[in-house]
Amino acid sequence: MTSSELQEQLNIKAINLLKEDAVKIEKLIEVQMENLATRYCPLYEEVLDTQMYGFSREVDFAVRAGLVPELTGKQLVSELEKNLANLYEALNNREA
Repeated sequence: MTSSELQEQLNIKAINLLKEDAVKIEKLIEVQMENLATRYCPLYEEVLDTQMYGFSREVDFAVRAGLVPELTGKQLVSELEKNLANLYEALNNREA
């Protein structure tokens, strides 16, 4: 295996791991929102802030380590933020 093939495999693995973590965060937030009466609950905000911060740090590390291109990293964070916004909107509409 050449070094470029190894690097490509590492890049793919890093992206897949980050995507898996994003899905875990989405599921965690979904459970939090279903079990709390309002999204303005301090616990909800704490969980969301902590998870988003942790994910952004993971992405930052992967970018700095050369495992993920910077644009891909930004897209992963942006996609998670968008998915969480959509989830919040869907749950709010269900409650209305």
